[in-house]
Amino acid sequence: MGTQPASLPRPTTPAGREGLAAFLADPGRAVVALDFDGTLADIVDDPEQARAHPGAVPAIAALAPRVASVAVVTGRPAGVAVRYGGFAGVPGLEHLVVLGHYGAERWDAVTGTVRAAPEHPGVAAVRAELPGFLDRAGAWRGTWIEEKGRAVAVHTRRADDPQAAFDALRAPLSDLAARHGLVLEPGRMVLELRPPGVDKGVALTEYVRETGAQAVLYAGDDLGDLPAFAAVEKLRADGVPGLLVCSGSDEVTEVAARADLSVPGPAGVADLLSALAAATA
Repeated sequence: MGTQPASLPRPTTPAGREGLAAFLADPGRAVVALDFDGTLADIVDDPEQARAHPGAVPAIAALAPRVASVAVVTGRPAGVAVRYGGFAGVPGLEHLVVLGHYGAERWDAVTGTVRAAPEHPGVAAVRAELPGFLDRAGAWRGTWIEEKGRAVAVHTRRADDPQAAFDALRAPLSDLAARHGLVLEPGRMVLELRPPGVDKGVALTEYVRETGAQAVLYAGDDLGDLPAFAAVEKLRADGVPGLLVCSGSDEVTEVAARADLSVPGPAGVADLLSALAAATA
């Protein structure tokens, strides 16, 4: 299984080719980690309407029994990602793990339960202050607040000029976050205020260590995925081969520039996972 099948796309970097080769040579010691929005689910104007791409869950279910572990790493609450992904009770996903809120929450398919760390007090304070803050900033037109439990996000995608609204709010919201001991995480027309020291890189590193994986694949599409990309690069430096996949986006070129392989959005991610399942059968 060390030879790459013709159906698999070829990574553009030497490190990516090494990561894929290690994955194929010993899939039982590899971890597959996947972002949710933009990677397993298409980006939509209303995040509450996001659902996993029709090909995503079957592809994960086909691949999961052949690898050490599959984890979904998301900024969403773990339970929401499980529900929107349709992950619960799927044959083949009996050992799936969802790391929600950047790892502050964890859902294990084995138990069907969510474990969570205590909420940061700054989140409650920002949640209370944010409506008046946006009103005073004159930002209500087309912008809206998403409650994320352990974080709060301001979306600008519905504004008349989404990028202008995003740019105008970025500095004021950064100041608001800092005042309450939080950090501002920019994304695709969304600005998220959340606790510091919690990101996808930390979550991924801890999970890879927990599993003892000797190869890792991470797929993402947004700025919030860059810490996970950095974690894979650090693992590579420590001798654990890795493959970085960009779920194609014209909005976030930084992710594509760091990736070893780019695929055309969630449909492309599903195709890649299916090809890996076939290659490791």
